[in-house]
Formats: sequence, C-alpha cells, structure tokens
Amino acid sequence: MQGFNGFMWLLSTAFTLFSGFALFDAAVRREDAYRAADKKTKPFWLVILGLAFVVSLIFEILSFLPIIGLVATIVYMVDVRPALRGLPGGGRSRRGGGSSSDGPYGPYNGGR
Repeated sequence: MQGFNGFMWLLSTAFTLFSGFALFDAAVRREDAYRAADKKTKPFWLVILGLAFVVSLIFEILSFLPIIGLVATIVYMVDVRPALRGLPGGGRSRRGGGSSSDGPYGPYNGGR
C-alpha cells in the first residue's frame, strides 16, 4: 500500500508542477496574442489555469475537480500554447526590445 501512496503522491506533485508551468506560461504571453490566435482571452485562461493549480494543491488527484483541471491544463498545453508560440515573437511580452521606429514588419527605414 505504501508503494501506491508514493505513486499517487508523485502523480499529484507532477500534476501540480504541470498546472503551475501552464499558469506561468499563460501569464507571460501577450494579451493580443490570444486574440490573434483566435483563442479565448488571457484573463479566461489565467482564471481556468489558476483554479486548476489551486485545486491540484487542495484535492487528491483521484477526485473529480483535479481531473477537470487536468483536462483544462492539457487543452491549454496542446491547443492554445502551440497557437501562441506560432505567432511572430512567440506571443511573449516584449521587455524593452525594439525601437520606437519599428513597424509591424520590422524597423522603418524612412523609404531608403
């Protein structure tokens, strides 16, 4: 029985880390990237993934709610995340990158 409990603890820990990574990944993506990829909004995914993370901390893995959270996390990881990463810039927030003369397709050179 200890082997089963150890396995369930390991599975629960893996799910918590998986949902935490998905939540972090959703948080660092740009808001407009979700609209450009035609996926739900960033706040929607942050709430869903945040609930999945909290539920994974509170309940055992074989309960009903963590399984729903696992499904939502898997949907984000296999559908939404690849769509966001496929956008130019990977959908990540820019931090000080780019010039004020940069256009949507690169730097503006003044017609030269």
